[in-house]
Amino acid sequence: MKIIAVIPARFAASRFPGKLMKKIGDKTIISMVYENAVSTKLFDDVLVVTDSEEIFNEISSQGGSVKMSMREHISGSDRIAEAIADLDVDVIVNIQGDEPFVQSEPLSDLIRCFNDINVRVASLMKKFADDEDHQNPNMVKVVCNNNMDALYFSRAPIPFKRNTSSKVPYFRHIGVYAFRKSALIGFTQWPVGELEQTEMLEQLRYLENGISIRMVETTSTSIGIDTPEDLIKAEEFYTRQGGKEAKI
Repeated sequence: MKIIAVIPARFAASRFPGKLMKKIGDKTIISMVYENAVSTKLFDDVLVVTDSEEIFNEISSQGGSVKMSMREHISGSDRIAEAIADLDVDVIVNIQGDEPFVQSEPLSDLIRCFNDINVRVASLMKKFADDEDHQNPNMVKVVCNNNMDALYFSRAPIPFKRNTSSKVPYFRHIGVYAFRKSALIGFTQWPVGELEQTEMLEQLRYLENGISIRMVETTSTSIGIDTPEDLIKAEEFYTRQGGKEAKI
């Protein structure tokens, strides 16, 4: 089974434009993500896909694998699908370009899902911490069946605890995905569904088209960089580690 990692790297992020070219220590965020993904040794190849010549030059100057893509894509999945359409590959893992402290354990757990021939898409989830706000619509929730396949994703708190004594935990969806190539290509050919439009969550397109998403629980903590304030937190973490590219 040939497995690759793809890092979609869009330059013009709405909340923090150019963030992937900001530095932590002496390395840009995108370089750190790429190097840490390679260092996991989980993949036959690691590929950055970008619409930015600046990011393209940053990775290629270091001898890394990088492709230019169209500037306009509805989603990161569409950008990845364009890049892998002609590649001989079985499973693609989508690594977020704005999470510099890439960890091998949750990625390895995702890949292991595909030992089950019925799994076509897999993703990560994590129990909400006591101090996290499960009402926050920016924190996507997921509920699963007994096989750990997602039943639904929502920005609303699910399940709704009409039974106030229920101890069922809330799970937060972590937006790291792995796909069989056929499932990812299929995603790009389906129209945007009504649930996807309503919640503004692209993963609902798979569920609306009858494709299950196998969920893997993780306890790992990530630092995603969506704002300048997040970059400060990442720099502080990096400094606490003594300037090393430690994984969280």
